[in-house]
Amino acid sequence: MKSIREQLLLYAVTDRSWTGRQSLYEQVECALKGGVTMVQLREKEQNDDAFLEEAIQMKALCHRYGVPLIINDRLSVALKSGADGIHVGAEDEPVETIRQIAGKDFIIGATAKTVEQAKRAQSQGADYLGVGAVFGSPTKKNAIRITEKQLCEICSAVSIPAVAIGGIDETNIDSLKGAPIAGVAVVSAIFSKADIEAASRNLLRAAEQVTSTF
Repeated sequence: MKSIREQLLLYAVTDRSWTGRQSLYEQVECALKGGVTMVQLREKEQNDDAFLEEAIQMKALCHRYGVPLIINDRLSVALKSGADGIHVGAEDEPVETIRQIAGKDFIIGATAKTVEQAKRAQSQGADYLGVGAVFGSPTKKNAIRITEKQLCEICSAVSIPAVAIGGIDETNIDSLKGAPIAGVAVVSAIFSKADIEAASRNLLRAAEQVTSTF
């Protein structure tokens, strides 16, 4: 099994905005074929039953490719589906509470926009951080951007690995080189593309170059 740092290299976050030509399942499989190293299933609108059914299917798919499945926000869905972990924001259930419920082997990721949030997440038992938004995000219009300096400060303040997130695509990923990140988390840079597999493959190569010094 790869380490959590290795699994964060190219972190794909789903968004069904671009389904139609393909189902979300088909899109995720294309991304896996292209080399994504972690998948986060994000469903803001589905009820728990529908989300759970989808999560079970996605877990089986991801595990076929040896990739962990992370559930966005909903702990009940993550636990019932047998997913590998959960990612939570500052407004969601505290990392400390999740760790007590889910146990030590469950992967917990937390969003951090400040050094204080990063340190708190680590102290409560988070395994990794999502730090951003580093660029303007097409999927989160109200996302608060952080500077490159802030990204470096947040990542350097903790010992757990971090992924940069927010508006990252093939046109700007190179500017992250030198930041102490384990990888990049992307949404539209993969799932909005006509050829998802090729987009994933290209981003994987770019992510390897960006993180080569860390």
